[in-house]
Amino acid sequence: MRSDCPVSYALDFFGDKWTLLIIRDLMFEDKHFYKDFLGSKEGMATNILSDRLKKLESAGLIESKVYEKLKTKKEYNLTQKGKDLVPVLVEIMLWSAKYKEGLAVTQRFLDRAKVDKEQMIADIMKRLG
Repeated sequence: MRSDCPVSYALDFFGDKWTLLIIRDLMFEDKHFYKDFLGSKEGMATNILSDRLKKLESAGLIESKVYEKLKTKKEYNLTQKGKDLVPVLVEIMLWSAKYKEGLAVTQRFLDRAKVDKEQMIADIMKRLG
């Protein structure tokens, strides 16, 4: 850890583009397998993906288990620590949509956040289990 600053602590985990995109894919895109993440539109390289999955797992943000239907595959899921980032990612999405037009944020998402953001976050958390 670089310092006792809470922002610095968070940057130790999320200080690169790819880490939050993996978390986004787990939260909002229902991706759970290595190949799923590789198929994301941002085009992450295999070595970066492997590295970030290992870092997220060692940080306790995700967990992997052997996929029951195919024992050679790993399935990745958010831990509670990872799920606790739902409000953070929602806020990042809302902030981005406020300042940049044309982003892939649905009007339904924006409207729902305006009406009852807390309930929307609770529903996302419930869906994640």
